[in-house]
Amino acid sequence: MIDILISDPTLRDGNHAVSHQLSAKQVAIYCEAANKAKVPIVEVGHGNGLGASSLQVGIALESDKVLLETARKNLSNSKLGIHVIPGFATIKRDLQLAIDIGVDVIRVASHCSEADITQRHISYAREKGKEVYGVLMMSHMVSATLLVEEAKKMELYGAEGIIIMDSAGAYLPNSVTEKISALTSSLNIPVGFHAHNNLGLAIANSITALEAGATILDGTARGFGAGAGNAQLEVLVAVLNKLGYNTNIDFYKILDASEIAELEIMQNIPVIKSESIVSGLAGVFSGFSKQVKRLAKEFNVDQRDIYFALGEKKVVAGQEDIIIEVVMEILKKDKHE
Repeated sequence: MIDILISDPTLRDGNHAVSHQLSAKQVAIYCEAANKAKVPIVEVGHGNGLGASSLQVGIALESDKVLLETARKNLSNSKLGIHVIPGFATIKRDLQLAIDIGVDVIRVASHCSEADITQRHISYAREKGKEVYGVLMMSHMVSATLLVEEAKKMELYGAEGIIIMDSAGAYLPNSVTEKISALTSSLNIPVGFHAHNNLGLAIANSITALEAGATILDGTARGFGAGAGNAQLEVLVAVLNKLGYNTNIDFYKILDASEIAELEIMQNIPVIKSESIVSGLAGVFSGFSKQVKRLAKEFNVDQRDIYFALGEKKVVAGQEDIIIEVVMEILKKDKHE
């Protein structure tokens, strides 16, 4: 039986879905439930990770300190994980704070073609004795060859595994197979996959990743996450059990945790809406949805046009200011037609 490492970013990716307004009380409630289910890693924080609370990507209800201290008090069976994007998170101010609080797992992330920026953060976290992974976001945007090159950099820096993120929910299974196979055959460390469900393929793509050699998967309670949400954790565990994989997660208790998440932390259960399908086809980060919707309504522009224009510009998380530029370009174009 093959062991699969599950990381649960319900309290991080899910924060996108509520504009980063998860409270300490909600974090405590879900951490307690996930801990009882023996979820291996529970990832906590602002949707964009450590140090990201800002006007640019959203002000969080609670500080990193409060969120992480709350989670730490309620996790004993489960490891406490964080998502770290250099540029948002500094080493001295943010990463050291998280280490002092007692985080166990640190995932250092970059855009899929910019692994160079992760070197200092990965090296520092390893020096502090933490479990460290490299994360390549928006991984659909580059070839398998380039993805391998960037992953090898992270491996050289000290990453103990590489996770590729389908941040836009854009992958089809054949692309998952191509890229995961390339990574697993080229690296000496484990490979993982983080799915989004814009095209309804989060579970299928996760299983495809395993078949291609991945041994790390992400999933969230009820799929709670940006856009159309993530791979639904309780479904993922059920399917993995049926296929004969070992997750070490208590199935009944993860079902209980998903019920608690729906009742206590979710405003709405993620569904695949028309805009989710379009953003997946356009390859645009799911976290843009709230701003796209707001600006489309404000300027009376079709949000589908905004998504496809953003996709053509290959815009990534952190470039939210380009959305308004795209809207202005569409208005100008419409005026001249």
